[in-house]
Amino acid sequence: MPGQGGIWQQPNSLWEATAPPPPALPVLQDSVKADLLVIGGGFTGLSAGLHAAEGGRRVVVLEASELGRGASGRNNGQVIPTLTRPDPADLVARFGTEAGERFVGLIRDSASTLFDLVRRLGIDCAAEQTGWVQPVHSPGRIKIAERRARQWGQYGADVELLDRAAVSAMLGTDAYFGGWMNRTGGHINPLALVRGLAAKVVAAGGAVYVNSPALSVERHGDGWVARTPRGVVTADALVLGTNGYAAAVFPDIRTEVVPVLSWQMATAPLGDNVRKTILPGRPAMSDTHGDLRFMRYTADNRLVTGGALLIPVNGAERLKRIVGARLAGMFPALNGVTFDYVWNGRIAMTTDYFPRVHRLGPNGFAWAGCNGRGVALSVSLGRELAHAAIGRDPKDLALPFTAPTPLPFNGLLQRIGPLKILQYRWNDAREI
Repeated sequence: MPGQGGIWQQPNSLWEATAPPPPALPVLQDSVKADLLVIGGGFTGLSAGLHAAEGGRRVVVLEASELGRGASGRNNGQVIPTLTRPDPADLVARFGTEAGERFVGLIRDSASTLFDLVRRLGIDCAAEQTGWVQPVHSPGRIKIAERRARQWGQYGADVELLDRAAVSAMLGTDAYFGGWMNRTGGHINPLALVRGLAAKVVAAGGAVYVNSPALSVERHGDGWVARTPRGVVTADALVLGTNGYAAAVFPDIRTEVVPVLSWQMATAPLGDNVRKTILPGRPAMSDTHGDLRFMRYTADNRLVTGGALLIPVNGAERLKRIVGARLAGMFPALNGVTFDYVWNGRIAMTTDYFPRVHRLGPNGFAWAGCNGRGVALSVSLGRELAHAAIGRDPKDLALPFTAPTPLPFNGLLQRIGPLKILQYRWNDAREI
């Protein structure tokens, strides 16, 4: 449910129970000027604000709610340096050799970009750069792992193709037929990262305002003007980083993605004897199912996983049964496992699984469509959007611009979107 003013009333997450407290941030109640206005206080917006502020620019970030109430603070926290479906060859074919290869490079380095930033700034977000592995759930799908490992390896990614024995040793289950891994991936507490980034934006001289939604944004003269319920921001440049929570003032971007409800859940802490037999190296894992299986550990050894539902009614209790049985089938030691937290948030999906990067006008930039890969991708794209907004030639940046492509009948697609799970499950059961 959407609540008053479009803010979702969602169940509390594990991250809210364990993240360091947020910095004290004000509501915008005045007229202010900036070199860069950033709308959205998630990974994209805060990364853009940080990089611009560190470059000496006056930065204002507007967050419609509290920090991390959108997808950036409510996801699984996996840091994955790939896209969901498109591979490097697909990106080059779509965007051309120069732009496509620059974008491939951004994605290849995106996990290391995030972890290096966390280390440089000393952000307390339970960061573990322990790698990311994608196991394949049927023999035929080993072709997916072979293709992805080969293509990303050709562009210098730290990847490895894994046979069945290697995956079994890495995960502690014989449920898979092989896979591949990228050693630069890992996982973080996403809400802690959001809060830490906001504090660093302020420390660098920027301003972050919460509970300050942009009610209107327009081009005025040589700049941009945004109005909130109590204030006005006038800026030379604009970055929109709202992704699946885009405001109605940007209808073309809001309607080119389909927000999909994603459920996350965390077990009780596992004893060390069990933990050492399941994902013993503590990597992040998400497999080749369309109805995805995914998991990673927290600092206190909870297994954070989740699932999708066709009908969200009584979702938390149903998922405890469904995912609990799924885990027990993969890991007999987890038979009877209990879940202390179940929560959800929205993922912004595109119909072709490609992200969208846009020029909004002179010195105005945006992106949308994380497709479940938003943690690493958002931080890196936020940096690139900031560089474009403060004057670097976008042709030299990893920004494959396209025009917005609003989806006809977007509202209908959102209503019937959960039915896609049926197609995923059908495909998952078939060999390829």
